[in-house]
Amino acid sequence: GPGTGLGQELCQPIPNPLNQCNNSRRDGKRVNAMRLGLSIGYSGAEMKLPLERVKRAEQLGYDCVWTAEAYGSDAVTPLAFLAGQTERIKLGTGIMQLAARTPANAAMCAATVDALAGGGRFIAGLGVSGPQIVEGWYGQPWGRPYYRLRDYVSIMRKIFVREAPVSHDGTEISLPYTGDGATGLGKPLKSILHMNPKIPIVIGAGNEATVRLTAEICDGLLPLGLTPSSAHEYRPWIEEGFARANKKGITKSFDNFDVTASVHVDINDDVTTALARLKPEVALYVGGMGHRSKNFHKDMITRRGFGDAANRIQELYLAGRKQEATDAVPDEWVDEKSLVGPPDRIKARFKRWAALE
Repeated sequence: GPGTGLGQELCQPIPNPLNQCNNSRRDGKRVNAMRLGLSIGYSGAEMKLPLERVKRAEQLGYDCVWTAEAYGSDAVTPLAFLAGQTERIKLGTGIMQLAARTPANAAMCAATVDALAGGGRFIAGLGVSGPQIVEGWYGQPWGRPYYRLRDYVSIMRKIFVREAPVSHDGTEISLPYTGDGATGLGKPLKSILHMNPKIPIVIGAGNEATVRLTAEICDGLLPLGLTPSSAHEYRPWIEEGFARANKKGITKSFDNFDVTASVHVDINDDVTTALARLKPEVALYVGGMGHRSKNFHKDMITRRGFGDAANRIQELYLAGRKQEATDAVPDEWVDEKSLVGPPDRIKARFKRWAALE
């Protein structure tokens, strides 16, 4: 009804660029059709889950529900709770921050929730976050995220399949650990739990190098800031990643790779009000979710043609003038990445997303 805000993931298939939440059914067959997911994010000051909304989404045929984490509630625990409250809907982390867990622990969390949910339901979404959180919250070095992602995914795959005790000689991560402080007593181990070997791994990414890497080694992409107008930007990067995988004898194409686009939805008779409700989050991420010199969200909106606005938003936000920063968010940007307004307007604008099938 009027004023009903539904934060949703919009899930797409390919031929033209974009897929869905996860189009592999539990019987192993592919379903190349657009589907919908629900993003519930992370909690605020009090831990709350929109349980009835998630149940309703499952009843309506939604494919997946996604959680998130920053520096408060974690992304995995809510999915364990939802696994016990639902029957079919897939359970995705959007995303688990790499610095929050070792790859072994991330694999354990994913496999445990997947098993509790009945199998074939968990989607392991990963991401690097940013230096402020990695070093300021988790006390971990920023290092070289590209290589950390590659090592991280490789270790998780080895743990899932249980073909042998896990060892990995990586650029950023190695198992067993032999670095500073090591006793030399570590040994390769194999998971006690017989895990689902096909738990999909997806990465949240927005820059060219990481998108290529994701297409090469993962099952899907959570593209930062993807909109109908920017979809063409991602396709060549993804296809380059496929080519790398295919050269190694790993068959990759849009037939077995998922792209999940995030779209804010607000059904509201007043378009201006609906856009305004979404602006504080944009101001937070563009202005304050990262350092002045390294903010992926600011870089993304700048690439979309709103560089002057991005600079102004950051300047105001970091000066503590958060309302002014919110007011500086362009209507055009919020409208481009969202579906807001009366039902007829949303239906009309939805066609731009549907055209990406």
